[in-house]
Amino acid sequence: MFNFVLAPEHARLKRVWLVGCGAMGGALLSRWLDSGLPASAVTVIDPNPVGLPDGFSGAVFRDAISACSEAADPTLLVLGVKPQMLPSLAPGLGRLLRPPPMLLSMMAGVRAETLARYFPGAPVVRMMPNTPARIGKGMTALFALDAGEEDIAAANWLMQAAGSVLWLDDESKFDAVTAVSGSGPAFLFRFIEALSAAGEAAGLDADTAARLALETVAGAGALAAESDLSPAALREQVTSPNGTTQAGLEMLDGDGLLSSLLRSTVRAAAERSKALSVDADPSAGGAPARDAVKGR
Repeated sequence: MFNFVLAPEHARLKRVWLVGCGAMGGALLSRWLDSGLPASAVTVIDPNPVGLPDGFSGAVFRDAISACSEAADPTLLVLGVKPQMLPSLAPGLGRLLRPPPMLLSMMAGVRAETLARYFPGAPVVRMMPNTPARIGKGMTALFALDAGEEDIAAANWLMQAAGSVLWLDDESKFDAVTAVSGSGPAFLFRFIEALSAAGEAAGLDADTAARLALETVAGAGALAAESDLSPAALREQVTSPNGTTQAGLEMLDGDGLLSSLLRSTVRAAAERSKALSVDADPSAGGAPARDAVKGR
């Protein structure tokens, strides 16, 4: 648990605007509040903040124009809206906020240089969190552009409250990061669904199959995280020659099926991330969305 202290290195956290409070934005906000960030330091801007934590006592505005007329300008602007909304959202915010605050963007596919063009002079930190952040077990990759020490410190504080952080020195890796850790939880949830359904097909009742699948995946993941052994070595420990596990693995891995499937899965997600960068940047051929400053 973090204890929030308004020290010089956290000056960026004095006034945080969260633009977009959906499932991910709301999960992060909950972690920040639980870790000691005062609700009075946060302004939420969203016409339908479905992820807003229960009992949130900070300011909530439907649109940026209202926020700018009633709230002090932010020291840090967190962008949690859909990437396609950036072309209509950013110009309005860029005009309203002078000088520009630090930007912390969780928009998939939106490059740091694209954000810098919309907000000239702003320090930019791009991040890709994932849904385990809800329980403080998230994995967040970050990349900084023209960010100083206090910007890095603020981003570190916020995202360490949600779990582990990994700073990238090459932004071109972000599409792959998005596919592996950003989308990865959904792939694992789908695997749990499929394992449970397979248990039912083998003769288990639905509740028993669901519990076995969930607890097995959760336990195996915890063991892999805490063990000094590689996942391959842990797999080998479970696999007796000519045993039940080997029989199942031969079906799962036969002809490289699993590896091929996952490569295709990650490639598809990464390609979608690349496509989203075009939607967010009209200069790259994306079509602007409708005016998001006035609502979504």
